[in-house]
Amino acid sequence: MVEVTSYEPGTPSFIDLATTDLEAAKTFYGELFGWDAEDNPMPQGGIYTMLSKDGKDVAGAYVLGEEMAAMGVPPHWISYVTVADADAAALAVASAGGNVIAEPFDVMSSGRMAVAADREGATFSMWQPKESIGSYRVNEAGALIWNELQTNDTASAETFYREVFGWGTETTDMPTGTYTSFLVGGRGVAGMMEIQPEWGPVPPNWSIYLGVDDVDASLAKAIAMGGAAEMDPMDVPNVGRFVLLSDPQGAMFYIMTAPPV
Repeated sequence: MVEVTSYEPGTPSFIDLATTDLEAAKTFYGELFGWDAEDNPMPQGGIYTMLSKDGKDVAGAYVLGEEMAAMGVPPHWISYVTVADADAAALAVASAGGNVIAEPFDVMSSGRMAVAADREGATFSMWQPKESIGSYRVNEAGALIWNELQTNDTASAETFYREVFGWGTETTDMPTGTYTSFLVGGRGVAGMMEIQPEWGPVPPNWSIYLGVDDVDASLAKAIAMGGAAEMDPMDVPNVGRFVLLSDPQGAMFYIMTAPPV
């Protein structure tokens, strides 16, 4: 079990799902990852579902807003990055040429957050923890193991995220092309790669990787429950085996063999 008690500012720390069918999503992800679901009524209306593994929060889920759905926004996962001050981070986004989609606001006593997009339009959230740090289990089967920016302009993104989060970078040659790791204190916390022409019309986005013990077995289980494979499983030397999936509502995510503990 890999438990976390705090995140250094600049570290991805939580994920949540905006979906068109919350009950179906709870069933799908619960069966696939062993997640339990707890529904929490929100003061402004609606339900926010906390997803947990063995009693520890790992992710969240909620119904995609009608306004966003009307704009054509599909079901999707979004990544959160821990910050020391959500208001200062939102100002940094604007100063770096990004877009603050939702100005900082308090999530009851859990924390303070803002939603933003980088220069290319990839969206992400920023989390200033109070009572909740975000995900309490990571880097294992059934939990978040990696966050990855897919973008059309890696140079611009490198500058943007350095200005907003202070991220350093290092590059590695991979079978899929040059791969950039974002660094906090010299430690890799997220990745970035350029969107390839053969992927088709993929918009800039922050993708998530969830750990599994067996990619092929989990893929077969997801398909049996109405999910779909968006690529063939791939092995990356010294990294692991992974595949891109979509859930029955269309939200996309990767599954990958969890790193050794």
